[in-house]
Amino acid sequence: MTKRLILMRHAKSSWHHSGPDHGRPLNERGYESAPKVGAWLRARGFEPDAILSSDAKRTRETCAGLGFDVPTRFERSLYLADPETMFAELKAETADTVLMLGHNPGIAVFADELVKTRPDHARFFDYPTCATTVMDFGINDWSQLAYGSGVVQGFAIPRELP
Repeated sequence: MTKRLILMRHAKSSWHHSGPDHGRPLNERGYESAPKVGAWLRARGFEPDAILSSDAKRTRETCAGLGFDVPTRFERSLYLADPETMFAELKAETADTVLMLGHNPGIAVFADELVKTRPDHARFFDYPTCATTVMDFGINDWSQLAYGSGVVQGFAIPRELP
């Protein structure tokens, strides 16, 4: 059995927001990027069975822009989460293919810690907005998840997508 993780940073957000960071919305580029990444995932057969996301406004809007109609959990614990928190939340999942949506810097570090071999892409290390890594794990249950065991199936950033 294999479990698949689609690890995504939220799309580009607006810095012209006067409220708290948690409520910051996407900007115009962000609203364009999320559907592009959703289309890229669909075209490659990388559709999630479930979505696990930060509850921030920009992650909710990114999630909506992807256009997947699957069970979705928005968790406050994933807002600006560190890799250990993301790891714990993922290990509790039950779906075979999970899309996890979060924030930097934690998501970039988490991606780097999960993969066995890094993708050959200069932007993997800084994980720009809406960067997405698809990785497979040879496990039967997410509770068996281990660092350094993810086999990368794809990596994309919106600026490189048609």
